[in-house]
Amino acid sequence: MSSTTKYIFITGAAAGIGKACAQAFHREGWHVGLYDIDKAGCQKLAEELGNQRVTFGRLDVTDPLEWKNTLSAFCEVSGGQLHGVLNNAGVLSSGEFQDIDLETQHRMVDINVKGVMNGCHLAFPYLRDTPQACLINMASASAIYGQADLATYSSSKFFVRGLTEALDLEWSKYDIRVVDIWPLFVRTAMIDNLDKAQSVKNMGVKLTPDDVAKTVIKAATYRGAIPKVHWTVGFSTKALYQAVKMAPLWLTRQINQRLTRAPH
Repeated sequence: MSSTTKYIFITGAAAGIGKACAQAFHREGWHVGLYDIDKAGCQKLAEELGNQRVTFGRLDVTDPLEWKNTLSAFCEVSGGQLHGVLNNAGVLSSGEFQDIDLETQHRMVDINVKGVMNGCHLAFPYLRDTPQACLINMASASAIYGQADLATYSSSKFFVRGLTEALDLEWSKYDIRVVDIWPLFVRTAMIDNLDKAQSVKNMGVKLTPDDVAKTVIKAATYRGAIPKVHWTVGFSTKALYQAVKMAPLWLTRQINQRLTRAPH
């Protein structure tokens, strides 16, 4: 590989946002690591990309040992360089909190919270040893204010937000930027699990995986003088984020209550 090639490790890469991001980075000349519990899906994507500047494998993000082994194998290919990690793998279930069984709730926490934590912790040594490295966590507009019918999912994205903010401060001394991506609802298979979320019906699904991928590329390659940690995707998310920053908490609650209320 060329010494100028950049390397990025992507979780949840077999489909949806992860796949779109992998395609976008590959077009930009990066070597992409495709990792997912769906190894066959990653292999298919690798073939679509021509099997050039591509490494793929299976990864269960809830398993620290699998993280350790797959990162080690990927960095053998890269010569120890890890310019980017995209913690994208995630799951979602919608409905009133008490109606979602605990096993499903725990699975969301295991993947969306512990999976991201595993990736951050175990990727650190490689990121530290790579100049201008970037860790990218997939958050959500649901990290702006807790979302009814998405309580645990929304809470998991608040964790991602908090971890991102903290690590961006901690790791700046190592020349590692830590950012997160905040899309609203995206047209992927995940929206099939949003059938009980009234906010989806009220606001619609306007974003595509390619919309998110464009923002991810911007975040990964940003070199501005002013640090930028949170990256919103789409006008609706940006407008909601700005409104919440300026509004008092009681008004923010009313706005979110209206968004999640069924029309009369």
